[in-house]
Amino acid sequence: MAASNGRTKRQRGEIETLPSGSLRVKVYAGVDPISRKRHYLTEVIPAGRTAAKEAEKARTRLLAQVDERRNPRTRATLDQLLDRWLEVADIEATTRMGYVNKLNKHVRPVLGKLPVGRLDAETLESFYASLRRCRDWCGGKAFVRHRVEGDHICTAKCRPHVCKPLSASSVRQIHWILSGALSRAVRWRWIAVNPASQAEPPAPPHPDPQPPGPADAARIISEAWRDPDWGALVWLAMTTGARRGELAALRWHHLDLTAGVLTLRRSAYLDEHGQLQEKDTKTHQQRRVALDPETIEVLRELHGRYVDRLAQLDSDTDPADYVFSPEPDNSRGYRPDTITQRYGRLASRLDIDSHIHALRHYSATELINAGVDVRTVAGRLGHGGGGTTTLRVYAAWLSESDQRAARTLAARMPPRPSVSQRSTMATSPYETIAAALRRQIMAGQLQPGDQLPTVSELAAAYNVSVGTAHRAVALLAGEDMVTVTRGRRAAVAARGMRARRIARMGVQDSPDAELT
Repeated sequence: MAASNGRTKRQRGEIETLPSGSLRVKVYAGVDPISRKRHYLTEVIPAGRTAAKEAEKARTRLLAQVDERRNPRTRATLDQLLDRWLEVADIEATTRMGYVNKLNKHVRPVLGKLPVGRLDAETLESFYASLRRCRDWCGGKAFVRHRVEGDHICTAKCRPHVCKPLSASSVRQIHWILSGALSRAVRWRWIAVNPASQAEPPAPPHPDPQPPGPADAARIISEAWRDPDWGALVWLAMTTGARRGELAALRWHHLDLTAGVLTLRRSAYLDEHGQLQEKDTKTHQQRRVALDPETIEVLRELHGRYVDRLAQLDSDTDPADYVFSPEPDNSRGYRPDTITQRYGRLASRLDIDSHIHALRHYSATELINAGVDVRTVAGRLGHGGGGTTTLRVYAAWLSESDQRAARTLAARMPPRPSVSQRSTMATSPYETIAAALRRQIMAGQLQPGDQLPTVSELAAAYNVSVGTAHRAVALLAGEDMVTVTRGRRAAVAARGMRARRIARMGVQDSPDAELT
């Protein structure tokens, strides 16, 4: 149609013929917000008798997308979208690290170079199916997983790849991560429709918590109590259902042993550099957990050992010190992964299939089976939703609550090892040192008044730290086997003190058993 000035109106979009005879339709769609270059929508029509007609239809369709603002505004890849999304998304530190790990391992190597505008439901569902077949995206091809890169002579560690499917829950997590990023892309008008909303993720797995049974719980407690401090941590995990990060961040001022209340307000985690940090709890709310009398006694004994160690180190107590710590002065808390690994080794020694989070399941199931209402259980565990999560995960145990007598959790806890039992459990380095010195004292090799080796000498002799040697001496001092005076070396205690201690321990066949 002729324009008023006599010129022909320029047609929007263009159709060009390719060397193959195909027709390429090209429509201008604005400036790419990522590359800042002119952005075009393109479509190629195969050569044929109706190619010209089909190309005109495609041009009309692409122009309608531009006019209705339904077109993707960018040729940015999924990698670029994920980078931009992670910059602006308000995500908790530990959640962000989990997202980044899953994206880097599973998503970016496969879909990262694909333009966001070409991502559709079929592509996503095919991707999910491949992850359910093999988490390494092997494509069904056999290959050798080498231990080192470059030319080398393969050893037993260079093994053929074996397909291992990614769990349904992990695939669902990847789906929701992508859905969040693509939703932001729609808001930014990078794309018109979120393809993840049209894709179907795997069905959610049925909750199947596996807490240890009463017999296994008793064995776990007995084994953990070889180190009383570690035993106290496992005991508290069972009775309160606290998460490992919450236990690692627990400080003495969070405990009110007089009122019998534990306040959980912080959680420890490792940042992307592997450094120990603290943050709010998972639900961003502090919670107060009531303690039973036996647990209060466990914590009083733990605090007493802490005070004794600081006396040996000539240091003062500090309410900000950690309750559970690998250091003699409790100045540094445990790494959460250290707690997981140590508990895993404990369970392996007992041939029990368990992990540290199972103690949280143990606390919940025992409370539910004892008749405690789900809302109270949810409050102790720190579950959100007013008990919805608790009910969904632990509903399998609700029917048993009508068949089992309602007892308190303290009554369900396995008994702690007696003092005489603990004395035979010297497996920790400081207990090994204490046991060796104890044998020398009871055999008469070290007489009352004799000085013990210095802590530096003990540390060198047993190849341990000075702090570990301090703990060994403090353990013997607590048993009245040695006396400790500030500024002087520890010495073997007088006969009367030793005799009373031996009588309490029930030792009969020893040279000092008849002392009065």
